Amino acid sequence: MAEDGTATVPDLRDSGVVITGAGDGIGAALARRFAAVGARVVVNDLDATKAAAVAHEIGGISLPGDASTIVPAARDALDGRVDTFCANAGVGTEGGPEAPDEAWDTAWELNVKAHVRAARELVPDWLAHGGGRFVATASAAGLLTMVGSAPYSVTKHAAVAFAEWLSVTYRHRGVRVHAVCPQGVRTDMLRAAGHTGELVLAPTAIEPAAVADAVLDAIAADRFLVLPHPETAEQYAARAAEPDRWLTGMNRLQRKVERSGVGSTPDGSPGVPR
Repeated sequence: MAEDGTATVPDLRDSGVVITGAGDGIGAALARRFAAVGARVVVNDLDATKAAAVAHEIGGISLPGDASTIVPAARDALDGRVDTFCANAGVGTEGGPEAPDEAWDTAWELNVKAHVRAARELVPDWLAHGGGRFVATASAAGLLTMVGSAPYSVTKHAAVAFAEWLSVTYRHRGVRVHAVCPQGVRTDMLRAAGHTGELVLAPTAIEPAAVADAVLDAIAADRFLVLPHPETAEQYAARAAEPDRWLTGMNRLQRKVERSGVGSTPDGSPGVPR
């Protein structure tokens, strides 16, 4: 802690940081924020042009490709040591049980299994060297739910659960874990959601830089949950304390989206509001 009682960020200068899905949005904001405190940043994105642009801007290392398989190459690019891994890449999939298996499989692969694969590569090194940091970009949907998107809600819940498990299992051995759970963020994902996104999330949406700031604040405070929207904590507590009341309120939101008559799928469920 600083003398004034505020939390101080651990010294990240020259530490090796890998961020997936960092070509734009939250990932790019995280890359800029870590670079600003002196970290060496590997910028990963499926879009090689976007990855290269962000890496050039921050003086980082561009590593395009599949987020679920980049750890060995990222480790090599950072001279053998990944200190912080930000599992930020994700996908939103609309629909419920009627969504095709391919959509469910994609959500599981990117939103959950990519995190598992990264941890499988990283944790043994971290345990051998006394620590490391895993930052999972989940969503408030991982603590609450997302109307109109069962694959997104279910897999983001799983991402939070996996992050919790990592923290429970390895925190006494120096592995720090953070689950990032924002609500609306002004990114291409939110803009692509159209009127439904405007109705549900846009009124309280924040900039990606605010999410990145919240992550660094959580690192400084050694706090697991990263809640850029403070109201999420109250909603999460209400969900646990009075689940039926909370479900009724969320169903009211579902009906409001249905009445809007836009952004809905053929069966009447709303599209993904992100």
